[in-house]
Amino acid sequence: MRLCVAALAVALLAACSHKQVDQPAKLSPIKSTLRVREIWSASVGGFHFLGFGDGQAKALRLGLGLAVQGDRVFASGHGGLVAAFDLNTGRRLWHTDTRLPLGGGPAVEGNLLVVGASDGHVVALNASDGKTLWKVALTGAVISAPAVSDDLIAVRTIDGTLHALSPKDGHELWEAEQEMPSLSLRGAATPVITGNMVISGFANGKLMAVNAKDGSQVWMATVSQPRGRTAIERLADVLGPAIVADNDVYVVGYHGTVDMLALKSGQAWWSHKASSFRGLALGENAVYMTTEDGAVEALNRKNGAVIWTQKALRYRSLTKPAVSAEGVVVADYQGYVHWLNKRTGAFEARVKSGGVRVSNPPIAIGSEVLVINDIGEISAYRVSPR
Repeated sequence: MRLCVAALAVALLAACSHKQVDQPAKLSPIKSTLRVREIWSASVGGFHFLGFGDGQAKALRLGLGLAVQGDRVFASGHGGLVAAFDLNTGRRLWHTDTRLPLGGGPAVEGNLLVVGASDGHVVALNASDGKTLWKVALTGAVISAPAVSDDLIAVRTIDGTLHALSPKDGHELWEAEQEMPSLSLRGAATPVITGNMVISGFANGKLMAVNAKDGSQVWMATVSQPRGRTAIERLADVLGPAIVADNDVYVVGYHGTVDMLALKSGQAWWSHKASSFRGLALGENAVYMTTEDGAVEALNRKNGAVIWTQKALRYRSLTKPAVSAEGVVVADYQGYVHWLNKRTGAFEARVKSGGVRVSNPPIAIGSEVLVINDIGEISAYRVSPR
């Protein structure tokens, strides 16, 4: 049963419970108000798939996104390849074959680049040239990006453990864990390092903040409360990374809520009922999310009130949103990338990126958007008004 639920998305959850699978919404033509131009493309090789068919390949849930630092883009593929590219031209600067089934990352801070593998390995590379600095093995699979600071590397493994590793040699500094429910979605939240705390979500619906020095608990908040009669109805994972802005923390859970919490105490300032396994994006005045059924929603940052809801992309397995200078950006299971107006949710542009599922969120840098699809193809777009 765990393998059935693990595979990804509400459609598969419905299949496991013998319910009719909701069909992805068909795309209707839009009038573009933005000009989107692909400026370069590159590749880091593929992911492993559970199946194929008509652009609807069911990919393993892996946290193999992109990381940007300065004028460099870093990417990794499940086949083991890690590479750096020039942000402006897409020229490959270096590549390293780790020979590992990579599942999470990359994450970069200064000259340290870190990736994790589904067999439990964590590898640190020199961000300048890709040379391997160290490699360690953890007890659980790593399928989400680590978090990196000058003092520690935080890694969430799928067995419910938060590990802190030394940036110098990878030795374990401490670990903190939560009890795993008997059934969960296949995934693990990316930790967040903020000040003297590390914050991470867990499959039991909890968001935990721990002391970065020793892993002792600072506070715990309930984001999703298991409810219902069946194991599937009681799923309550917190899979998306929390977002820290000033003294506030924003987080969303599956079968739970979107919460704005106090950073120091975890006290909830507001809560909005929601269900998402993707996570949030933060704009100047709004919080954006994709719901479990594929709607895109904007909430007021101050009180959680709904500003708008865009339902035209339901059941298209949307990524977590990204906020660019021109709009809210999401990608879907057929490789389409959509730009929505930040104030109204109306469509502003759409392009097709390779025709392959995009599971990890786009990266927005000013007027440029980077997308990596589930076979490791990277596309960089430049956006301007028409």
